[in-house]
Amino acid sequence: MNRRLALLAPLAFLLPFPAAAEKLSLATLSKYLNGLTTVEADFTQVNSDGTISTGKIYIKRPGRIRFEYGPPDRSLVIAGAQTVAIFDSKSNQPPEQYPLKRTPLNLILAQNIDLGRAKMVVGHTEDGTSTRVRAQDPEHPEYGTIEMVFTADPVELRQWVITDDLGAQTTVILGEMAKGGSMSGRLFDISAETAARGG
Repeated sequence: MNRRLALLAPLAFLLPFPAAAEKLSLATLSKYLNGLTTVEADFTQVNSDGTISTGKIYIKRPGRIRFEYGPPDRSLVIAGAQTVAIFDSKSNQPPEQYPLKRTPLNLILAQNIDLGRAKMVVGHTEDGTSTRVRAQDPEHPEYGTIEMVFTADPVELRQWVITDDLGAQTTVILGEMAKGGSMSGRLFDISAETAARGG
């Protein structure tokens, strides 16, 4: 290094550098998730086979979520009353149903989210732009995991990746979220939706 560069080197520390994102704490993220009452957003879903779906998502915590898939799919997934129902737009059959507690989505729809709970979080990393938290049901890790991606300033949930009990991964990327508005319970009423479809 020549003398001129040696003299300038200390000045480099005075130049503004973009601040590296700090890893958001589990307590901060738990507080954020517990503060979400209703959420409405567009979403893009990357399925395990590489296909892509889009649609609109509605969340009403605790315990309720609705995925309305856009054309050409037009399928519908509703969680309500501790049950998940999958309505296939191409079928006249009643919806496929299973308990909400068997899906990792239950972890972010719970009444009280505590990511600090023992054995719930199995991954907590930061990559310079976002904080990633991978969580599972401590009592039933075999149900799979959900990896949530958050950005800071302000804290915002941007996407999640669900890995099911067979290892298949589904990624949901959220668009701009409208939070805190009123939302009809009818959106999450599986029986009403079934009846409306002639089931």
